[in-house]
Amino acid sequence: MLMTTTSTLQGKEVAEYISVVSSEVILGANVVRDFLAGITDIIGGRSGAYENKLSEGREMALRELEQRARKMGADAVIGIDLDFETLRDGMMMVIATGTAVKLK
Repeated sequence: MLMTTTSTLQGKEVAEYISVVSSEVILGANVVRDFLAGITDIIGGRSGAYENKLSEGREMALRELEQRARKMGADAVIGIDLDFETLRDGMMMVIATGTAVKLK
């Protein structure tokens, strides 16, 4: 399935706009990772643990977005937007939204 952040697909024509499609993934961070990330923040540098968690959340949200679009009969999802939010108690939410379309 084609998935893009753009509203058009080069060389492809949209035959039908099916619907807005979205997915939400909520992930928890564990205490050890939080502690190590805190040390990284104190001494400087990047937090690989959190970067990996963000990447994992993004991949899961996009995979779920694709599955939902496929169930709608879509060939592609265009205009994808990703949002990342932190929730209380060390939880993180990733939301993926786009438009499910059928191509000619």
